[in-house]
Amino acid sequence: MEGTIVLYTYPAIGHIISTVELGKLILCRHGHQFSITVLLPIGFVDSHSISSYIDSISRSHPSISFRRLPPVSVDPASPPRRNGPVTFDFMRKNSANVLQSLRDISAATTVRAFIIDMFCTSALPIARELNIPTYFFFTSGASVLAAFLYLPRHFERSTKSFKDQHGVVLEFPGLPPLKATEMPEPTLDQDNPAYGEMFYICDQLAKVDGILVNTFEALEPKAVELIASGACVPDAPTPPVYCVGPLIADESSRGGNSPVGGQQDCLSWLDKQPRKSVVFLCFGSRGRFSAEQIKEVAVGLEKSGHRFLWVVKNPPGHEQGGGKGDVDLEALMPEGFLERTKERGLVVRSWVPQAAVLRKEAVGGFVTHCGWNSVLEAVAAGLALVAWPLYAEQHMNRNFLVQYMGMAIGVEQRDGDGFVSGDEVERAVRELMESERGRELREKLWAMREKAAEALGDSGSSTAALTKLAQIWSRRLS
Repeated sequence: MEGTIVLYTYPAIGHIISTVELGKLILCRHGHQFSITVLLPIGFVDSHSISSYIDSISRSHPSISFRRLPPVSVDPASPPRRNGPVTFDFMRKNSANVLQSLRDISAATTVRAFIIDMFCTSALPIARELNIPTYFFFTSGASVLAAFLYLPRHFERSTKSFKDQHGVVLEFPGLPPLKATEMPEPTLDQDNPAYGEMFYICDQLAKVDGILVNTFEALEPKAVELIASGACVPDAPTPPVYCVGPLIADESSRGGNSPVGGQQDCLSWLDKQPRKSVVFLCFGSRGRFSAEQIKEVAVGLEKSGHRFLWVVKNPPGHEQGGGKGDVDLEALMPEGFLERTKERGLVVRSWVPQAAVLRKEAVGGFVTHCGWNSVLEAVAAGLALVAWPLYAEQHMNRNFLVQYMGMAIGVEQRDGDGFVSGDEVERAVRELMESERGRELREKLWAMREKAAEALGDSGSSTAALTKLAQIWSRRLS
């Protein structure tokens, strides 16, 4: 081996999977040049699913080694703090462990590059101290990256919190305007310690050797060109951006997300449905709706008349007393709904193998929370989208998908709580499945499916970007 690429991830299963997929891609294309070491903090969000996943990857990809950092603890209860500040505090407390790990690895081999995700920004001064080239791995899209690169200018100009700027839209060069109140949670409240952390992260985005993005050039050409033009960082050089996606984990590699009960039966059910006839509704691991909202979705689906596969989780506060399968569908649905729709609809408790579902020929559209991994899975499957954002940067993704990329139909959400009426659910589903616009979206996404595959082909744009990076890393002196 000529050297090691060190990846540093936040220890949540979604972050770990994305980081490992990047490591697997590097090994697939350049494994003769590099080994991969993943730094993994422990003591905050450890779980059986994470351990199971790491053990599986260690067996299937022995060239990826995991270096577990010594345990670090934070006390979220004295005084009570929101999750964002605790997360950033936990990562900062790992700085000494990261420093020691990089020194240990450097003593045995040459660290060609140090690649970190956004939650790990506190490690940047350490890498600079050791003179190790450092890159961000941005797990959302290039459009969101463009906005985040420019966001420090809004932080500097804002005299009050975004959450209090009702009716105000934030302007970004070359991007659609974004509602101040729909920005990611850590940016909303100036009194939240996470606000300052996000300011720091966005400011540091432009101060690394490069940014790897989980997207591909044909998916977001305007955003890629916009960043390269320097418009997003008008007062300093913009680091090079490398689109290396779409990085999508197959279902077999997703550690602890095993089927519950008969939920694999949904695949058999889909095999019996007509081609492109089913609307699939799934809202991510954190996507929980109130009982009232669940009933409105049911009303809208029934009125739409279309076939559907719908993943339903317990409302917030109803998880106790059972596992994932403890969802009382009869209590949550309108009276008689399950019986009336049983010939054309299937409601599944808590979880389905999403990537496998999206690849089924029967699925004709996807109602999604706009998490970027879900968006990429839909693109890879060639499916048109209904965009229903819930949290994190998903409102930004919705705006870009609808207004900038022309790849989704957005739902209208009530100001304040994001509630969506049954009539709006019906409208969005009908527009996706029946209208001329829906047909155009399906054709566009089907064509994008081919471009996604081409990007990671031998002569694809993402392969070329990774090759360029490998050449840069190989030139680093031992």
